[in-house]
Amino acid sequence: MRILVIEDERALCDTIVRSLKRLAYSVDFCYDGNKANELLGIEKYDLVLLDLNLPGADGMTVLRTLRQTDRDTGVLILSARCEVADKVEGLDAGANDYLTKPFHLEELEARIRSLTRRRFTQNNVVLNCGKVAFDTKARVAVADGQELSLTRKEIGILEYLLLNQGRPVSQEELLDHVWDNSVDNFSNSIRVHISALRKKLRAVLGYDPIRNRIGEGYVMEEEKV
Repeated sequence: MRILVIEDERALCDTIVRSLKRLAYSVDFCYDGNKANELLGIEKYDLVLLDLNLPGADGMTVLRTLRQTDRDTGVLILSARCEVADKVEGLDAGANDYLTKPFHLEELEARIRSLTRRRFTQNNVVLNCGKVAFDTKARVAVADGQELSLTRKEIGILEYLLLNQGRPVSQEELLDHVWDNSVDNFSNSIRVHISALRKKLRAVLGYDPIRNRIGEGYVMEEEKV
């Protein structure tokens, strides 16, 4: 999942980014509202973590600008403004959730999981496809009852394919949602990680649940009997 963190307190922003990358999310960040508007105008994110007191364009302006053209991207406001009126204003402007500062990283991570489940209409924190399961809370993948040892990128790929199982996901889409801006579309990195993930799944399952549809992309499917 690809997340944009917009927070002008640099130490806090860096802490949040490190925490989310540790959980295998693809994360971009910026420290002001003008840069946020620029990124949101050219990039597609699954979730935005938005501070309200920003230099340049303030957070409410960023939110309202985004909602003029994008009703789908999740927005979680992170703000020291704790009055009910502030929360109502943010939610009415199109935010999906509101978290008051200071907060614990564990609660932020839980809010992100909740918003992810709502977006992809999951009823619990475990994603399943046949004999493959991924616990989005524990960040643990299991195949046929056996826990898999996966890298952070492999976890990110598996989670995204499970969230979109049944439909082809292109290499470009995986780069957008699992990688960060340091990797270009001509990189061989995605194929290397996909190959390693498929090898690990095949070793346990005896078959490969990730199919490569020529010209379309990768798709996660249950084994056909």
